[in-house]
Amino acid sequence: MSAATGYDLAPLLGVAALGLALALGPLAWFWTQRRHAAPGPRLRALALLTLFLSFDLVLLGAFTRLSDSGLGCPDWPGCYGHASPLGASAHIAAAQAAVPTGPVTHGKAWIEMAHRYSAAAIGVLVIALAVLAIFEARRRRVAASPAWALATLVWILAQGAFGALTVTMKLYPAIVTLHLLGGLGLLALLAIQAELYEPRTLALSPGLRRGIAFVAGLAVLQIALGGWVSTNYAVLACSEFPTCQGAWWPEMRFDGAFELRRQLGGDGDGGLLPFAGLTAIHMVHRLGAFVVLPSLVLLAWRLAAGGDRAARPWGIALAGIAAWQTASGLGNVLLGWPLVAAVAHTAGAAALVVVFTILIVRAGRSQAVAAKAWPGVGRRLAS
Repeated sequence: MSAATGYDLAPLLGVAALGLALALGPLAWFWTQRRHAAPGPRLRALALLTLFLSFDLVLLGAFTRLSDSGLGCPDWPGCYGHASPLGASAHIAAAQAAVPTGPVTHGKAWIEMAHRYSAAAIGVLVIALAVLAIFEARRRRVAASPAWALATLVWILAQGAFGALTVTMKLYPAIVTLHLLGGLGLLALLAIQAELYEPRTLALSPGLRRGIAFVAGLAVLQIALGGWVSTNYAVLACSEFPTCQGAWWPEMRFDGAFELRRQLGGDGDGGLLPFAGLTAIHMVHRLGAFVVLPSLVLLAWRLAAGGDRAARPWGIALAGIAAWQTASGLGNVLLGWPLVAAVAHTAGAAALVVVFTILIVRAGRSQAVAAKAWPGVGRRLAS
């Protein structure tokens, strides 16, 4: 960087170029498979492809965080001013020699940059989806508005900004948690688009629709608490179940534990967050599970045992995710937070977001269709 240029764009352009190169493979596959499809199914296919790869990106982000690779390259968007760890090898070697177990190693640098390259590739796919959605909407070949595609584009740009802040603010817990939730929000936006481009309905009773919305809200809150546990490294505050530290109600300090404006390990007042604070974070998430899990199981049973056969697979899916989350959550506690269990727990949370999004969209569309076709019935369904 020089005074004349003010900012060196080479790392950003290099990362963008590598992201574009990575995105060309999925785009080429999509085009060869779907170029002759109708506009709606073609857009749905691209949205689902981007959703699948974004799901993988969320897991790669979890792996990056949980393997302590979030600062593998301590600057952004490049690595010590280079587009890849290859050019930064001397800097990485010096940092690793100074602190062999520190945040900067050759392996961690590659994990961190792999996440950035993958995020750039997803950005390219989201741009392609937005361009195609606008093109088809202007030709009036799809009924869905391109607003959702544009909102997704804005969303992923915000995600990039949070990714930069994650590094520059040295894993600030509130930023890292918001970055995780933003990744899950991206999955929801892509799932909405996939549903709108090829609409499907799910006829459910008003009570069941309200139940889905309520449990979805509980799940999002629990996922946010889980992100707070992970970003504060509070999983190991309790290493047994159902007790914690040999007690049903261990020592906990809530002051500072849920303070958003604090550094990693800090209490918000310039001191260190005590172990009892980490225990409080862990226990709140654990207690939340005792509320969310029964609610999820009950909802799954209602969907699977209901009269609409189309709802039964979704009930089974929710039951499966509930079992997955229980097993992976207990594995994190009892096995000392192994990487595979931690990433699996994130995968379950991401799957839950996608399933709830699809359920809400399809049930809402069913109600809207009924209201349009039979206004009297629609009013009764909404009541």
